[in-house]
Amino acid sequence: MNCMKERKNYSSQFEANNLLDLLIKYWKPLAIVVLVAVVVSAIVSLMIQEKYRSTVILYPTSSASVSKSLLSNTSTENDLLAFGEEEEVEQMIQVLKSSDIRDRIIEKFSLKKHYQIDTNARYPITNLHRKYDKNININRTEYQSVEIEVLDRSPDTAALIANTISTQLDSVMNQMKQERASKALKLVEKEYLNQKEKLQSMQNKLNDLHNHGVFEFASQTEVYNDQYAKSLADGNYKGAKLIKEQLDTLAKYGAAYTDIMSALEFEQKKLTEIESKYKEAKIDAEQDLPYKYVVNKAVKAEKKSYPVRWLIVILSTVSAFLLAVIVLIIFENVKKK
Repeated sequence: MNCMKERKNYSSQFEANNLLDLLIKYWKPLAIVVLVAVVVSAIVSLMIQEKYRSTVILYPTSSASVSKSLLSNTSTENDLLAFGEEEEVEQMIQVLKSSDIRDRIIEKFSLKKHYQIDTNARYPITNLHRKYDKNININRTEYQSVEIEVLDRSPDTAALIANTISTQLDSVMNQMKQERASKALKLVEKEYLNQKEKLQSMQNKLNDLHNHGVFEFASQTEVYNDQYAKSLADGNYKGAKLIKEQLDTLAKYGAAYTDIMSALEFEQKKLTEIESKYKEAKIDAEQDLPYKYVVNKAVKAEKKSYPVRWLIVILSTVSAFLLAVIVLIIFENVKKK
């Protein structure tokens, strides 16, 4: 066992010595490779266009219904002012990455011209979208927030694009929700107006009964019966006759009055319920609330973020050096054989 370890250590030491000998033997070619790599990578890094980074950090708001939060008397689990959960974060990312916002940004900042897209190329739109996706990244952070990161050769443009994407979120979200809410409002409004018209028709019929002297069937009947009996007892037949006419009128329209009053009470309750839904639908259709909390707005970057030239030079030089060493090792092995 000890012999095997000694052989392994000896082999490793031997290989290390061989590598050191190889480096000493070919130090001049290796130095030339390193020098050329430094010069070339430095030139290439200087040719790469500088870009500045600007970021916006957003938190989604709760998806609680505005109308229910404002009009409902019962306490709900969803608070209108609460931060959104994981579902709202995913929804926000999907909207921020939507073609609607992308097209608005492309048009507003003339990105086809800004990104120098060749309109005569075979796929100019595809190239434009590819460059947009390369320079604009939208990701979830570890703190359940959303980061909008924009890279651009102009620090001002980078900050403006990032802040505009953040602003467009509310516009697109409100537009999508108002589209649906407006249709719902029309349906509820139609039902509400029909119910009001129905109640007005019933009220008109009730007014007709009032014109015939029927105001409160039960109490009027009771009063007239007492007066009729009293008039007959007092021998006031003329008065009794007039009261009898009133009683006949009540008998004639009483059933209609009772039916209308019963139906009116039911339909009034129904109108109250529909009116409540109508108010909720109106608030939802007219709302223009933000769907985000802005934690950090994008500001103009003072230093470039890309490229990191020293890192490019170091990585390129090390890669060239290692490649040269590998080639020399292969060359030495072939030479020995």
